[in-house]
Amino acid sequence: MRKGDLNISYRIYANAAELDKSDADLMLAAEKSLGNAYARYSGFKVGAALLLENGEIILGNNQENIAFPSSMCAERVALYYCKANYPGVKVIKIAITAKASSVKLMEPVSPCGACRQVMSEYERIQNTNIEMILKGEEGEVFIFDTVTELLPLAFETKAL
Repeated sequence: MRKGDLNISYRIYANAAELDKSDADLMLAAEKSLGNAYARYSGFKVGAALLLENGEIILGNNQENIAFPSSMCAERVALYYCKANYPGVKVIKIAITAKASSVKLMEPVSPCGACRQVMSEYERIQNTNIEMILKGEEGEVFIFDTVTELLPLAFETKAL
């Protein structure tokens, strides 16, 4: 038997004011997209903003449904829109933020497992890392150079 270790590497900023202009602008776009989130049932709004290699910024926000499995996360809304409307254009970065109706989120919110898997596949498709910028309503901001940092053993196989 062997033992393996997984290490996660990311940068921590005290708040969004410490980000460079490009990252701060992308996070601001994600924050603005919260206004269009439909979170009637959970009260948990998520906003996402993608920066594409052509300079376009694509927004997404979570869209709930009374039949919860029919709901869609902000990250996948943005990514699916991007691939439907900008095929072949690489995603450089994604900024993700959230706001809850019941509590003030003072730490970064991480994408769910399904969104991590989708982002991981898009990294493989485009053969380029997607940088992730994560933030709550206030407080620290985490920046990951690649989705792999949050999903090191992503599902992939050459058999499919």
